[in-house]
Amino acid sequence: MIRLRNNNYFCSLWSTRRGPFTFTFPKGSVGVRASLSGSSINSNTQQTQTRDATLPQLDEHAPSSAESLRQSRRSADWKAAKTYHEKGLIYQGRVEGFNNGGLLIRFYSLTGFLPFPQLSPSHTCKGPRGRIVQVASGLVGSLVSVKIIQVSEENRLLIFSEKEAAWSKYSANINTGDVFQGVVGSVEDYGAFIHLKFPDGSYPLTGLVHISEVSWDLVQDVRDVLGKGDEVRVKVLNVDRAKSRITLSIKQLQDDPFFETLDKVISPDGSSVTDSAASNIEPLPGLETIFNELLKEEGIEALRINRQGFEKRVVSQDLQLWLSNAPPMDNKFILLARAGRQVQEIQLTTSLDQEGIKKALQRVLERVP
Repeated sequence: MIRLRNNNYFCSLWSTRRGPFTFTFPKGSVGVRASLSGSSINSNTQQTQTRDATLPQLDEHAPSSAESLRQSRRSADWKAAKTYHEKGLIYQGRVEGFNNGGLLIRFYSLTGFLPFPQLSPSHTCKGPRGRIVQVASGLVGSLVSVKIIQVSEENRLLIFSEKEAAWSKYSANINTGDVFQGVVGSVEDYGAFIHLKFPDGSYPLTGLVHISEVSWDLVQDVRDVLGKGDEVRVKVLNVDRAKSRITLSIKQLQDDPFFETLDKVISPDGSSVTDSAASNIEPLPGLETIFNELLKEEGIEALRINRQGFEKRVVSQDLQLWLSNAPPMDNKFILLARAGRQVQEIQLTTSLDQEGIKKALQRVLERVP
């Protein structure tokens, strides 16, 4: 194609090897012949003079126009990826495929990577729990909401996270004190990670139940209590929005066994209760030593055994002290001493509140072997 502009001819040609290119020659030229790869182009004008126009030598290593366009587009897409990363924007990416480590996600002309640990637990909690590669296979061709968590054009690095995108969408709907149904995702030495079920049926967020919040009983190994896939009910203790962390508890939804009453742990008819006024009650083995230590605590003035009874079940063969769930009245507070099936109700005369008594009791139990 030849065009005239500003007294110059512009000639566009196509090479099967290098693609399109353009050269120019003055308007006064006639009989122009251009030779490239054995092809000749003739251009005649109305003038009678004839001159040869020689094309500049092509650089075989220079990128073609099509390749330049592709490079320009990829460069622009890398800039877009950096913008998404810096602003924390959510992108709807199509799953192109997967490997043993994660999903391949299309981002305009680029392909990025979503590691399996960054995949939302919703995919594995909703239906039958299959292998992660089976889940990945079912996601090919679908769109997922992701955030870019790492990007480097120089290193050709583009990493996505579906979990981060889910946090942005759902974290505003969770607060301290909320109660959720959940599924145990994994169990570690220090606790269990629980996938929280939201009203829409999805499991977009994950929180941690520390080993100390699994049960009121002493837990040596979390795996003795919880296993992957178990359904649990949890309470939100804290939401750290800056670090995208949720702290959960299972035991906070259960009655604190440290707060009990004698009437609660014995038979309802009270037939197994003995009042100290009717009989001289012998303290349980080891209890007298604890009495002596408690009287050393500031705020505790006196102790006496009110009554005793027998439980239907054995809580522990060892001596345990439990607090009443009733607040102190007239400077009187109730403790329970339990060993085997036997339980004794102890009355404290104290100026401490419920929490103060609990701390004093914990200090005493640390001193007594």
